[in-house]
Parts: sequence; structure tokens; C-alpha cells
Amino acid sequence: EGCLKDKTTDKCGDVNAQASNGDTVLYDASGSGNLDCIKLLLQHGANPNVASYACQLPIHRAAYEGHILALRTLIPITTKRAIRLSGQSPVHSAADGGQVECLELLIQKGFDVNALLGAHISENYGDLRKSPLYFAVCNGDATCAEMLLAAGAKTDQDPLRCILVAIRAERYELVQLLLSYGAEVNCYFRVISNTVFPTALQYCLRDHVMLRLLLNSGYQAHKHVNLL
Repeated sequence: EGCLKDKTTDKCGDVNAQASNGDTVLYDASGSGNLDCIKLLLQHGANPNVASYACQLPIHRAAYEGHILALRTLIPITTKRAIRLSGQSPVHSAADGGQVECLELLIQKGFDVNALLGAHISENYGDLRKSPLYFAVCNGDATCAEMLLAAGAKTDQDPLRCILVAIRAERYELVQLLLSYGAEVNCYFRVISNTVFPTALQYCLRDHVMLRLLLNSGYQAHKHVNLL
């Protein structure tokens, strides 16, 4: 911290200087959760709206790492424009990191649980994911998933539906949770040239427990058999 004080008070120094990967000192401090450093940097003009070359803001880093005090500090000073231009919401970051307290805080502060990744971020994922809920489901995180669903998260915003991800991973608790919030079990994965990818039935042919769960939830197997 002593070195940090020297750097931030040095008139020749640039508190918003970026490393070769675009990370600022504030971004790094947000990742470590050092609130004293964060406040000191802000006092000396650090800009919380400067993104790294990976389009990450300090608020994203704090949310992903679970630093609730840092996040609480960054929320009111991070602009909606900066978040929009980054192509990702801190809700995505908290869900991806499995940070329940941070996710709860963001929801309380009015962040949209249905915010979608920008195309330049989504295309970095092979499944073209978009929603915060998808991150939680992919991680097998029922706690974050339920928090998002309770706050109004939609289950059908991703090319590969969350319900199919949960079925494929044999996550019974998540499947039941998604079904209880209205997830459509009779869905397909269409991305490339209208090709029909595996349906729920194909994912659970060898899992009688999962198959029974789906059938009891209205799965229309007879409409999908001709695709097998």
C-alpha cells in the first residue's frame, strides 16, 4: 500500500495507465478486494469505467471474485454506458463466479437478471451463451440459479436452453428447479442452418429417472422419436 500511495500521489504517474492486457491498477485492486487501495485509487482519479482489452471493468472483477465491499463501492460510480459497451453485466460475473452475496446485492440494486452478453462476448463461447442463468446452470449452481429465477430470470434466452444443459449434466435438482419456473421441456437446440441438435430425450435415453421426470412434466416423447 505504501508503494501504491507513492505511485498515486506522484504527479508524473498515471493512475489510469493500462498494462499490456489492458488491466488498470483499479481493476487489479478490485480483483484482490483491497478496499483501502480501491478507495485510495479513486481518490486520486482512478476511472472505474475503463475496461480491459477483454472488455472487463473493475465491477466485473469484484463481482466474479466475490468481493462484496469492493462491489458495493463500485456500483454507484460505474456508468450504465460503460457496462453496456463492455457487452456483459456484473450479474453475469457474479453468476459465473458463483458469488451468492454479490449476486444478491446486484439484484437488490436493480441490475437486470435478463441482461444478455454482447455478440463480441458471446461468440467466445462454443455454446454462444447469453444469459446469467446459463452460467449458473452450467456451473451446476442451484443456489445462484434459484436466486436468478426468483428475481425473474427467463429460461429461454440462450441458443442451447438451460433445461437441456441441466438434463445433459444429469442435474436433477436444477432440472426440477427450471421446470418449476416454467422451462419448456419440449425444446430443440437450433444454431447452424436450422439443424436439429439433440433433444431432451436423446440426452436421457440411459437415465430412466431423468426420463420419468421429464415425462411427468409434459415431455411429448412421441414427437421427438423420429429425430433419433
